[in-house]
Amino acid sequence: MWGRAFLPSLTDFFFCAILIWLFVAGASGWKSLLMDGDTGWHIRVGEYILDHRAVPTHDLFSFSKPGAPWFAWEWLTDVLYAALFRLAGLKAIVLWAGVVIAAYSTIVLRYAIWRGANSMIAGLATLFAIGSGSVHFLARPHLITLLLLPVGIWMVEADRRRNSRRVWLLIPLTALWTNLHGGFVIFLACLALLVAGSLAEVWLCRAPLRPVFRYSALLLACSAASMVNPYGTNLHVHIWDYLQSGWIRNVVQEFQAPTFRSEGQMQFEILLIAGFLLCGFLMERRKITELLWVLFLGHSSLTSLRHAPLYACVAGPLIASEFSGWWAAWASRQRKSSVGHILYQMGEDLRFSFRRISLWPVALVAALAVLDAPIPWPKDFPAEGFPVAMVHRNEALLESGRVLTSDQWGDYLIYALHPKVKVFVDGRSDFYGEALGQDYLHMLQGRYDWETQLDRYGFHVALIPVDWPLASLLKRSARWVVVQDDARAILFLRKPANEDKSTNAVPRRASY
Repeated sequence: MWGRAFLPSLTDFFFCAILIWLFVAGASGWKSLLMDGDTGWHIRVGEYILDHRAVPTHDLFSFSKPGAPWFAWEWLTDVLYAALFRLAGLKAIVLWAGVVIAAYSTIVLRYAIWRGANSMIAGLATLFAIGSGSVHFLARPHLITLLLLPVGIWMVEADRRRNSRRVWLLIPLTALWTNLHGGFVIFLACLALLVAGSLAEVWLCRAPLRPVFRYSALLLACSAASMVNPYGTNLHVHIWDYLQSGWIRNVVQEFQAPTFRSEGQMQFEILLIAGFLLCGFLMERRKITELLWVLFLGHSSLTSLRHAPLYACVAGPLIASEFSGWWAAWASRQRKSSVGHILYQMGEDLRFSFRRISLWPVALVAALAVLDAPIPWPKDFPAEGFPVAMVHRNEALLESGRVLTSDQWGDYLIYALHPKVKVFVDGRSDFYGEALGQDYLHMLQGRYDWETQLDRYGFHVALIPVDWPLASLLKRSARWVVVQDDARAILFLRKPANEDKSTNAVPRRASY
């Protein structure tokens, strides 16, 4: 028995290969997981909770809405991030994120094979699912939903094949999920579609009513479990308002429709087309629940890019299993010596090697955890996305007054300089709302009222990207002086009110 624990399987090789391919041997490496600044404020929120033994209910970070009511709705992930950060810095956080991504990929593969997919088709569909979600491979709480959604759907599918008490484990899992990430609502929606699909199958196929009652009870129990959070039902209302906000859908990139231009989005497009083609066959075979899942998640991913990996991890295994059935029927009509039949049989023979997991993935993660050099673990956020050097060089100046910066760089200021620096906006778009967001957009775009807004909020310092229209306007303004310009970011300081305010004067570079 212990010998099998150390004997590697294809599942082990797949997990290790994904982890090494994406983050150890990849060009971007571990730092790619930190290209979103939200990770910074999640760490600081988690530290606040650890220090105060309480979940915050009011804002901690801004001067634009100080003390305003706020939902820290991913508080448990924040605590995890803070604990990891205190243990081993950003290295621990990116390693955790990488392991979650590799585990998610492995679960999708095994789920597809469990559904009866040929291992070659399952592997191809899983790689497309990985590509579809790669744009969201960031050290943020949404990775929890990426991991738990295929787990939850798999548990439901297993129960539909053969009823088991294990399906009720989804109730505590939903309670945990609710406090880790708001994506639990997607799972509840899938359970609701399961009930609707079971009811439709009763009508269309004269199936027994028992599944309708069973999964209705599961839906109600999981919904009740989702109330176990610091905000109760107010959390659900807040998430609903957030998802329904037209302003957020228009200005936040991950809530916008996919453009199908990058390689990952093209892989998502292939899965999307295959899934929609599959819908007709699912309807013909009266697989109504699977049909509803594909249509719901496909529609969601077409309206919001952030749902693309969720569609891929549910639809991918469905597509793989159905296409494998067609391949099996075709291969059975071919000669045993034909390439098509040989490849199909190879895929079938390899399926059994994916059913087992050994200790090799654990060993790889443990080795990465203890290794420092030569692996380039991130010591700070990547300079490609954040003005790291400029912030640390000018800490005293940034702490001296109100700072105007981008929402992403605001996240970094929270990470690097909290509590000495308060921000105007950061990545919490659900907190700041449309009114403040419009003022922010007016300033960064240099619209007609940009000077009025700068005066209104009393900005003393501006740390902005060089390609903002506002950067050119501030360079020409006699009221602002350039402190530092590194061709990616520009740091401006506002002159004292008693100095020349003539808009025709040429600004000089300050000596800092």
